Amino acid sequence: MTGEEWTEKYRPQHLNEIIGHKKIIEELRKWAASWEKGTSKDRAVILYGKAGVGKTTAAHAIAREFGWDTIELNASDSRTADVIQRVAGSAAQMGTFEGTRGRRLIILDEADNIHGNADRGGANAVIKVISETNQPIILIANEYYDMSKTLRDSCKSIRFKAIRTTTITTLLKKIAASEDLRIEHGAAETIAIHSNGDVRSAINDLQAISEGRNEVTTENITVSLRDSKETVFQVISKIFKGSNLGEAHGLTFQLNETPEDLIQWIDENLPLVYRDPSDLTDSFDALSHADVFLGRVRRRENYRMWKHASLLMSGGVAVSKTHHYKGARLKPPSTWQRLARTRSIRRTQDSIALKIGKHCHTSKSFAKKELINFIERLMQDENKATLLSAELDFTEEEIAHLLQTKTTNKKVKKIYKTAKTTIKQEKEYEIESYAGITHQTPRTETPKIKEEKTTGKKEKEEAKKTKKPQITLFDF
Repeated sequence: MTGEEWTEKYRPQHLNEIIGHKKIIEELRKWAASWEKGTSKDRAVILYGKAGVGKTTAAHAIAREFGWDTIELNASDSRTADVIQRVAGSAAQMGTFEGTRGRRLIILDEADNIHGNADRGGANAVIKVISETNQPIILIANEYYDMSKTLRDSCKSIRFKAIRTTTITTLLKKIAASEDLRIEHGAAETIAIHSNGDVRSAINDLQAISEGRNEVTTENITVSLRDSKETVFQVISKIFKGSNLGEAHGLTFQLNETPEDLIQWIDENLPLVYRDPSDLTDSFDALSHADVFLGRVRRRENYRMWKHASLLMSGGVAVSKTHHYKGARLKPPSTWQRLARTRSIRRTQDSIALKIGKHCHTSKSFAKKELINFIERLMQDENKATLLSAELDFTEEEIAHLLQTKTTNKKVKKIYKTAKTTIKQEKEYEIESYAGITHQTPRTETPKIKEEKTTGKKEKEEAKKTKKPQITLFDF
């Protein structure tokens, strides 16, 4: 066995070598093929899914298969608007190097992490590059909803799901055979289960365990569970099946979750497992008492009460049932999924409230509670919407949110474009004012001035027509 990392040594070089994503690979290949006929309708794709499932590998494999050059920006690079426009923007417009088949693939890794001061303006720059590109672009992300809605809407989205345990087990056995390493089927399966669908983690674990050995058995494996959510599935399943108060409570000690999180898992899955109405009533009664203790923890900051809450939500639920139930398909709390889906909406609301609060000299929370609804009503009038958007420098996403529509709406586009023109004119006026070469009134008032001048001319002409001839020196 060599000192080379197995994740790199056995990284797939071609699309056909990527495991567990047959349909996804075909969809990606079809998208790439559309670029061979000219500029594709879908100028960019987002490959998203949990870490270690083959997103970056697929991006490089597609470039290799079609003979494209690649340019990659990742989290270690500075990704400000200027850098993205200079690197990705120029790459998206320029031709390719000699010896290639005419395309250059731009890969932006960790696209869901473009935020904060380090990447200021980066997301908007990416959207602009996508709209203007004549080269294929692939964005890679772990958290799909961490990207702005505008960015998501401008791309074709392809989801990479976690790899099945059986598929990872087969791969681990192949790698072991290539390394002249004997491995028990149970050992390979245990590593695969613990990886939670993450191929990279599974391969790393196999290499770490096999260090100094020529055989891996189940007894050799001491891999810790990586993902607490997978551990939660196992623990709550045992709680629902158990009938011993102490054992059920002891299971919660294995978790890396707080009682605040655990109660949501149990609350979500309890009705899926307990089907008898009386069992459900008694179990939710225990859960409600646990919630009372959690409320006291929040109010009094007395975290010693967590143990009482934990006992009630685990042991209390376990001993409340009178029937034995078969296992059910458990799922994460729907509240978390809703929060994930609405994260970009809440971020937009916060941004709007911050701008309103700053302009009105109020707090963000006050603006969010009291002023946003008022601004929404004003935005229904297109003229007022334009003035407000210019004054508060609203983005397209913020205008769309206030109008309760999509960023692709024509009205949103028109308001945003007019507001930007107004801002530009005001800046020009301020510069001219500072230089002392401006007119007496701002450029934005020019149409009114012309109208007043036109009206004045008409009045003078009418006065000339009705004017009597001057008889004396005192007639005016």
